[in-house]
Amino acid sequence: MKKAKRILALTGAILLVCLYAATLVFALMDSPAASGLLKAAVAATILVPVLLYAFILVARLLNRNDGDE
Repeated sequence: MKKAKRILALTGAILLVCLYAATLVFALMDSPAASGLLKAAVAATILVPVLLYAFILVARLLNRNDGDE
């Protein structure tokens, strides 16, 4: 489980860095599509950490050892 969490955290961190860079590039672009791409990049920058946190919570709940058994 620790290895999966580590891989998920590293993947999330790399994805966030790429999204931050994309947000900066889309903000500086002068293209008709840049506005829509900027909105999508900002939304993904917010949603990715929320989804990663949700996955970690679900994994923690599924792997809980209650001691009732």
